[in-house]
Amino acid sequence: MKKIAIEEAFATENLVTAWRAMLADGAPGEPGMAQHLGRLINTNRGWGAQVAERLVDLGPIRLAEMDANGIDMQVIAITSPGVQCLDADTGSALALEANDILADAVAAHPTRFTGLTAVQPLAPKTAAREIERGAELGLKGIMINSHTKGEYLDAASYWPILEAAEALDTPLYIHPRPASPAMMAPMFERHLEGSMFGFQTETAVCALRMIVAGIFDRFPKLRVVLGHLGEGLPFWLDRMDRIYSRGKNATDAYPFWTAKRLPSEYFLENIWMSSSGHNWDPAVRFVEEVAGEDRLMFAVDYPYEDCKQQVDQAEGVTARNPEKFYELTARKVFNITA
Repeated sequence: MKKIAIEEAFATENLVTAWRAMLADGAPGEPGMAQHLGRLINTNRGWGAQVAERLVDLGPIRLAEMDANGIDMQVIAITSPGVQCLDADTGSALALEANDILADAVAAHPTRFTGLTAVQPLAPKTAAREIERGAELGLKGIMINSHTKGEYLDAASYWPILEAAEALDTPLYIHPRPASPAMMAPMFERHLEGSMFGFQTETAVCALRMIVAGIFDRFPKLRVVLGHLGEGLPFWLDRMDRIYSRGKNATDAYPFWTAKRLPSEYFLENIWMSSSGHNWDPAVRFVEEVAGEDRLMFAVDYPYEDCKQQVDQAEGVTARNPEKFYELTARKVFNITA
């Protein structure tokens, strides 16, 4: 059975250099970034060194890992935190370069790689143009790493990005990054700001803000993809609907809940999910039960997760339709031709 892994990361050499410069400057406005990036760019041994080597490779190392573990294709995107931790001009330039490099890799290995467009949300109009250019390059979606300097995608300033994504019918993948400055302190005290818990919490907040703020009323055809089995949101849909309905009907109804329908309705119409780092049978079966077999796609989260472990674990997943889970839904969502 063919396998397409849809949340697989890369970085460019110049992006890594820019991260180093940002850290040397104290990473202003980006608390926790030294811990998030330090193991990747300031180490010569261990797990961090292995990940750093694999991130910048779009050739033999990546292909060998895919071949060894039965991965037929990767959907590749710029890794967290991407360019969003940099200033608008630097981030925009590095996003453009990354998209060119990724498009070249896809052209060199068209049956093995496809990719998502990187953008700098701090320059929304430039980002919208880059989304159009990315589509011209043959990239199949957009990657945004949750918040940008503590601001989220429901803010009106980012609407040009959402408008471009909807107009081109290209999926927007919202990926985790270290918690926003306002959320960081209590997580950082116990090193929970990353993939232990903060990533999921951070990205769920980003998606839920979009839902309750009425983003999908304004952009009804916008398609969003969330990794890690929907960042926990499928497990909360019933409770969120009840609380949302109660809040909307209260005499002192919350003015910041402007969505016209229940949260679950948008989630089940506008959001798709991947199993990145969460190929655990009970959780996968629950998400399929809630969202349906056409909303969930296989992923590894390379190179952060052990590819063999994730593939082996996924072999134990009793998906309703394995072909959809491993391949067909990804082809449909990202318009990947056979």
